[in-house]
Amino acid sequence: MSLQWTAVATFLYAEVFLVLLLCVPFVSAARWQRIFRSRLVGLAVSYGNTAFIVLIAVLVLLLLGGRGGSGGALGAPPIPLTPSSHSLLRRLVTLISQQAVLGAASEAFRKQAEGASRAAKRYMEDNDALRKVPRG
Repeated sequence: MSLQWTAVATFLYAEVFLVLLLCVPFVSAARWQRIFRSRLVGLAVSYGNTAFIVLIAVLVLLLLGGRGGSGGALGAPPIPLTPSSHSLLRRLVTLISQQAVLGAASEAFRKQAEGASRAAKRYMEDNDALRKVPRG
Protein backbone atom coordinates (compact mmCIF):
# COMPACT_ATOMS: atom_id res chain seq x y z
CA MET A 1 0.00 0.00 0.00
CA SER A 2 2.99 2.32 0.16
CA LEU A 3 2.85 2.96 -3.59
CA GLN A 4 -0.70 4.24 -3.28
CA TRP A 5 0.06 6.59 -0.43
CA THR A 6 3.26 7.77 -2.11
CA ALA A 7 1.27 8.70 -5.24
CA VAL A 8 -1.38 10.47 -3.19
CA ALA A 9 1.20 12.34 -1.12
CA THR A 10 3.11 13.37 -4.24
CA PHE A 11 -0.08 14.70 -5.82
CA LEU A 12 -1.03 16.66 -2.70
CA TYR A 13 2.48 18.02 -2.16
CA ALA A 14 2.58 19.16 -5.79
CA GLU A 15 -0.68 21.06 -5.29
CA VAL A 16 0.59 22.66 -2.10
CA PHE A 17 3.79 23.66 -3.90
CA LEU A 18 1.79 25.26 -6.74
CA VAL A 19 -0.38 27.21 -4.32
CA LEU A 20 2.65 28.45 -2.40
CA LEU A 21 4.42 29.33 -5.64
CA LEU A 22 1.45 31.42 -6.75
CA CYS A 23 1.44 33.21 -3.40
CA VAL A 24 5.10 34.28 -3.55
CA PRO A 25 5.03 38.01 -2.75
CA PHE A 26 8.02 39.14 -4.81
CA VAL A 27 6.52 38.01 -8.12
CA SER A 28 4.19 40.75 -9.32
CA ALA A 29 0.69 40.11 -10.57
CA ALA A 30 1.60 41.58 -13.96
CA ARG A 31 4.39 39.02 -14.35
CA TRP A 32 2.05 36.19 -13.37
CA GLN A 33 -0.45 37.43 -15.93
CA ARG A 34 2.23 37.34 -18.64
CA ILE A 35 3.09 33.80 -17.57
CA PHE A 36 -0.58 32.77 -17.60
CA ARG A 37 -1.03 34.19 -21.11
CA SER A 38 2.02 32.39 -22.49
CA ARG A 39 1.64 29.73 -25.15
CA LEU A 40 3.01 26.99 -22.89
CA VAL A 41 0.47 27.66 -20.15
CA GLY A 42 -2.29 27.84 -22.76
CA LEU A 43 -1.29 24.40 -23.97
CA ALA A 44 -1.24 23.08 -20.40
CA VAL A 45 -4.70 24.54 -19.75
CA SER A 46 -6.13 23.00 -22.91
CA TYR A 47 -5.04 19.54 -21.75
CA GLY A 48 -5.27 20.31 -18.04
CA ASN A 49 -8.87 19.30 -17.43
CA THR A 50 -8.37 15.94 -19.12
CA ALA A 51 -5.13 15.35 -17.24
CA PHE A 52 -6.80 16.31 -13.96
CA ILE A 53 -9.67 13.85 -14.52
CA VAL A 54 -7.20 11.08 -15.43
CA LEU A 55 -5.14 11.87 -12.33
CA ILE A 56 -8.21 11.75 -10.09
CA ALA A 57 -9.19 8.41 -11.68
CA VAL A 58 -5.70 7.04 -11.03
CA LEU A 59 -5.87 8.22 -7.41
CA VAL A 60 -9.28 6.59 -6.97
CA LEU A 61 -7.96 3.34 -8.44
CA LEU A 62 -4.92 3.48 -6.18
CA LEU A 63 -7.12 4.17 -3.18
CA LEU A 64 -9.47 1.32 -4.01
CA GLY A 65 -6.53 -1.00 -4.66
CA GLY A 66 -4.98 -0.07 -1.35
CA ARG A 67 -8.22 -0.56 0.54
CA GLY A 68 -8.92 -3.89 -1.15
CA GLY A 69 -5.45 -5.25 -0.49
CA SER A 70 -5.50 -4.36 3.18
CA GLY A 71 -9.01 -5.62 3.82
CA GLY A 72 -10.32 -2.16 4.68
CA ALA A 73 -7.70 -1.26 7.28
CA LEU A 74 -8.98 1.10 9.92
CA GLY A 75 -5.61 2.76 10.34
CA ALA A 76 -5.63 4.32 6.86
CA PRO A 77 -6.70 7.96 6.91
CA PRO A 78 -9.53 8.95 4.56
CA ILE A 79 -8.55 11.00 1.52
CA PRO A 80 -10.96 13.52 0.08
CA LEU A 81 -10.96 12.98 -3.67
CA THR A 82 -12.92 16.08 -4.60
CA PRO A 83 -11.72 18.58 -7.16
CA SER A 84 -11.71 21.35 -4.54
CA SER A 85 -7.96 21.79 -4.75
CA HIS A 86 -8.26 22.09 -8.54
CA SER A 87 -10.86 24.84 -8.12
CA LEU A 88 -8.63 26.49 -5.50
CA LEU A 89 -5.77 26.69 -8.00
CA ARG A 90 -8.13 27.98 -10.68
CA ARG A 91 -9.52 30.63 -8.30
CA LEU A 92 -6.03 31.68 -7.24
CA VAL A 93 -4.95 32.12 -10.87
CA THR A 94 -8.12 34.11 -11.58
CA LEU A 95 -7.51 36.39 -8.61
CA ILE A 96 -3.88 37.01 -9.61
CA SER A 97 -4.96 37.84 -13.16
CA GLN A 98 -7.64 40.22 -11.92
CA GLN A 99 -5.11 41.89 -9.64
CA ALA A 100 -2.81 42.43 -12.62
CA VAL A 101 -5.62 43.96 -14.68
CA LEU A 102 -6.65 46.24 -11.81
CA GLY A 103 -3.04 47.26 -11.25
CA ALA A 104 -2.64 48.20 -14.91
CA ALA A 105 -5.93 50.11 -14.86
CA SER A 106 -4.97 52.03 -11.71
CA GLU A 107 -1.60 52.90 -13.26
CA ALA A 108 -3.37 54.21 -16.36
CA PHE A 109 -5.79 56.26 -14.22
CA ARG A 110 -2.90 57.66 -12.20
CA LYS A 111 -1.07 58.76 -15.36
CA GLN A 112 -4.28 60.28 -16.74
CA ALA A 113 -4.84 62.18 -13.48
CA GLU A 114 -1.25 63.46 -13.50
CA GLY A 115 -1.69 64.64 -17.09
CA ALA A 116 -4.97 66.38 -16.22
CA SER A 117 -3.30 67.99 -13.20
CA ARG A 118 -0.42 69.30 -15.34
CA ALA A 119 -2.86 70.61 -17.94
CA ALA A 120 -4.97 72.34 -15.27
CA LYS A 121 -1.87 73.92 -13.74
CA ARG A 122 -0.75 75.13 -17.18
CA TYR A 123 -4.21 76.60 -17.91
CA MET A 124 -4.24 78.37 -14.55
CA GLU A 125 -0.80 79.86 -15.24
CA ASP A 126 -1.97 80.99 -18.69
CA ASN A 127 -5.10 82.49 -17.15
CA ASP A 128 -3.03 84.40 -14.57
CA ALA A 129 -0.72 85.59 -17.34
CA LEU A 130 -3.69 86.85 -19.37
CA ARG A 131 -5.10 88.72 -16.35
CA LYS A 132 -1.81 90.56 -15.89
CA VAL A 133 -1.80 91.81 -19.52
CA PRO A 134 -3.13 95.39 -19.51
CA ARG A 135 -6.20 95.95 -21.65
CA GLY A 136 -6.09 99.02 -23.56
